[in-house]
Order: sequence, then structure tokens, then C-alpha cells
Amino acid sequence: MSDTLDPTRCPLCGQSNRCTQADPERQGESCWCFEARVDPAALERISPEQRNRTCLCPRCAANLPPEND
Repeated sequence: MSDTLDPTRCPLCGQSNRCTQADPERQGESCWCFEARVDPAALERISPEQRNRTCLCPRCAANLPPEND
């Protein structure tokens, strides 16, 4: 994982986090995470430097294992 913070990428898996707050074309829309239950264990896996600065993707927020691509 890169040391550079990308607010459009999940800090755990590096995939798109689908965050509407980080997408200038979708400003004003509510993000999927506003209504989702985020697993506390997933939040604990985010480094302190990245907490409250980038969003998890839906898969990591649910603390599901990564998909095999």
C-alpha cells in the first residue's frame, strides 16, 4: 500500500471506496456509508494516520475477506 493518501481508495485493500464525498462530480450526494453498518473490527484495521481521512470500501467496511480477482 502506498504512503500517499488517496481519498477515493480504501486504505485497507486499495480498491475504489465509492465515496461520494471524495468525488467532486457527486458533491452534495449522501455517501453509501451514511446508511451502512461499519464493522468496528474493520475500523480498527485502519492506521491512525488514515483514520477520519479516507473511507473504507463497502467490502472492507463489512469486514469481508478480499475478493480473488
